[in-house]
Amino acid sequence: MSPAAGAPLLDGLLVLDFSRILAGPYCTAMLGDLGARVIKVEPPQGDDQRRMGVIIDGESASFAMINRNKQGIRLDLGRPEGQRIARQLAARADVVVENFRPGVADKLGIGYQRLSADNERLVYCSVSGFGQRGPLATTPAYDIVAQALSGLMSITGDPEGPPTLVGESVGDICAGMFAAWGILSALYARERTGRGRHVDVAMFDSLFAILPTALTRYLYAGVEPKRVGNRHPLSAPFGAYAARDGHFVLAAANDKLFGALAEVIGQPQLATDPRFATDSARSSNDAELRALIEGWSRGVELAQVVAAFGAAGVPCAPIQGIAAAASSTQVRDRDLLLPTRHPAFGDCWLAPQPVKFSSAASNFAAAAPGLGEHTDTVLAELLGLDAAELADLHGKAVV
Repeated sequence: MSPAAGAPLLDGLLVLDFSRILAGPYCTAMLGDLGARVIKVEPPQGDDQRRMGVIIDGESASFAMINRNKQGIRLDLGRPEGQRIARQLAARADVVVENFRPGVADKLGIGYQRLSADNERLVYCSVSGFGQRGPLATTPAYDIVAQALSGLMSITGDPEGPPTLVGESVGDICAGMFAAWGILSALYARERTGRGRHVDVAMFDSLFAILPTALTRYLYAGVEPKRVGNRHPLSAPFGAYAARDGHFVLAAANDKLFGALAEVIGQPQLATDPRFATDSARSSNDAELRALIEGWSRGVELAQVVAAFGAAGVPCAPIQGIAAAASSTQVRDRDLLLPTRHPAFGDCWLAPQPVKFSSAASNFAAAAPGLGEHTDTVLAELLGLDAAELADLHGKAVV
């Protein structure tokens, strides 16, 4: 838990990962990026994510992206011998992560109470749709369900259109990030107390927690937030606008920036116009202000718009597609994509956790494991099983 300078930050941390699909695997991938040894435990048929997303030559690129830097073992938790092996591994682990529906881990003999009885230092993280307790605890949940119930969808989209799903599985991703944060917080507490604890993370809770602007308006002003489209709900001009050949965003959220913006579009008098003299006034008159800005920008090339606002110090950027963002110098120079080699995909790229640390080794970028690829290695090393014992487990289809 105290790596030397230059060593991976999580070097020596052993994580047993029973999770599947996205939220749990995203969490453990973040830990693996920083050097934790993550052992991914899959059922005989494998993680369902292996059959989802982009499939190339029978292999899921989605699985490869979010199961990087892990060792993989295959274990039938439906059989007593498989459960026994899981408990033996957990007795050696620092962290266990699972994202079964509440109650399932207990039925499989790998619930928190059972595993922590054998390993009081264990940090056990459960990731689910609605948490381990509460009226919706046993309700099946996918990202879209969590987005719908959390309130996030209600404030996303055009005001004249329907509620809109965010264009990435943010419920899963946010839950995975909060799970990693919770695990590391519990590990820090363990350094003081010597004991682990149960970390309960829910997709619904995670999405609800990232709504501070909307919640403030409701809780303190009694306002039900609504969809406002491509603009900020409280400030203006702060949103997306059209140029002659594309779209850009502006963020002029104070009077000084607005004055500079007014100069750029050739209407300096707007800075003293009562309709636009303050941020709240500009927000109330956003439609009129948008028409004035786009009256200028729709006649100008996108690159010229961005250059003009940039020269005036007004925050502005073109709206890039994923291809442009992924190939940008910002992504390259910040090492947001790392190269690796995959048995099926050949040379390919992985997107590791983005936080930079001084005096620490860089993110790892090892390919995701094949189904059961490291079973024999892990069980021999951690549990001391010999070749005959491993052969017996394979013959019984336990592993």
